[in-house]
Amino acid sequence: PVEIVVTGRPRPLPPGPDLCAYRVAQESLTNVVKHAGLATVRIDLDYGETMLILRISDTGAGANSAESPEGSYGLRGMRERAALYGGVLTAGNAKDGGFEVVLCLPIGEAS
Repeated sequence: PVEIVVTGRPRPLPPGPDLCAYRVAQESLTNVVKHAGLATVRIDLDYGETMLILRISDTGAGANSAESPEGSYGLRGMRERAALYGGVLTAGNAKDGGFEVVLCLPIGEAS
């Protein structure tokens, strides 16, 4: 199951940042299916005045320290995509269990 929570005023994004957010969500959900086992997922999408924050968190087992998610190609690719648009992506075990990916992406002033 996936729960989606949207806050702020949703609005169209420029094509690059829009595709970036889409691909991060897509890769994150793919990783949940591949690695989290039986888990629920929550997607938080927060439209700030100048920043989009996308948080994908799951209730799975989290990353095994032996599998170091920091070096994975999927996470590396998401970080590179975020940086291309001036954003930052963090990923790792959530403090309450599971795994979490957070994308902070500048989107300019709301119009």
